[in-house]
Amino acid sequence: MTSVALAVYDGAMLFEAAAACEVFGVDREITDGWYEFTVCAPPGADRLNSGWLRIDTPHGLDVLTEADTVIVPACTDVDAEPPAELLSAVRAAHDRGARLVSLCTGAFVLAAAGVLDGRRATTHWAHTDDLATRYPRVEVDPDILYVEDGNVLTSAGKAAGMDLCLHLVTADHGAAVAAELGRRLLVPARRAGGQAQYVAAPTVADTGHAFADLLDWASARLHEPLTVPDLARRVNMSTRNLTRRFTATTGTTPLRWLHTQRIHRAQELLETTDDSVELIASRTGMGTAATLRRHFHNALGVPPDVYRRTFRSHRAAA
Repeated sequence: MTSVALAVYDGAMLFEAAAACEVFGVDREITDGWYEFTVCAPPGADRLNSGWLRIDTPHGLDVLTEADTVIVPACTDVDAEPPAELLSAVRAAHDRGARLVSLCTGAFVLAAAGVLDGRRATTHWAHTDDLATRYPRVEVDPDILYVEDGNVLTSAGKAAGMDLCLHLVTADHGAAVAAELGRRLLVPARRAGGQAQYVAAPTVADTGHAFADLLDWASARLHEPLTVPDLARRVNMSTRNLTRRFTATTGTTPLRWLHTQRIHRAQELLETTDDSVELIASRTGMGTAATLRRHFHNALGVPPDVYRRTFRSHRAAA
């Protein structure tokens, strides 16, 4: 049986702490030998999520130093210095060879403890620049859901923490057990860690500038084999000038915007129609089913058929 210790502390965030409790702290009898789960806290810690709830656990950080897996949830204030006792316990667990896991901004705790030095790591996209600036020895990847570097794992924000928890279950008990746990929790299929963190694609309503008409025009023609030169001709610009101004205005390139819109359209069609993957590929300008499957899997971590089944099964369950 693998022991898991969740370290809560003043200001730890409720969502991430609860996700770890749901995954590792409840034996749903899916398989034999579930986790030995303990919630522990440094001396004097009594507030969870800036006062919403109180911490009430008899276990101190000595449990953390002896656990096989240590999980540090997000913190509300990334600028606050983590408790010294927590940093010492994290270092001790790391030195002993424990698996260290941070959820969302919990990465700042691991970084402050020094265990992320020389490693790839991630956190919520809104804090990746801050993490990289404050801890330059950490190789921060802002574009992924979670990353595993040896026995240290870090995740992006909120739902990505659940993805990482299910990834750990997969590593410990196999994909079938993790999939059944996901079904019990009514969460979507586990997403691969390399999947990009969600960044909203610019829409007509978001822009309010000269490209609004262009985005509207292109959105109505995603089924056509549109290219960046096509977009440039539409607004009487050179391709280079369009790319420069489009990127400065929207935060993404015209090609990436087109690609994102096609993926979103494919999601809509998979959710709302019974069209074949081949037909959806045609309706989204992807050309062939093979091309759609490749790009869809790269973007969302699952192929179109699995996405459709997962969406519909969870909608029916809901």
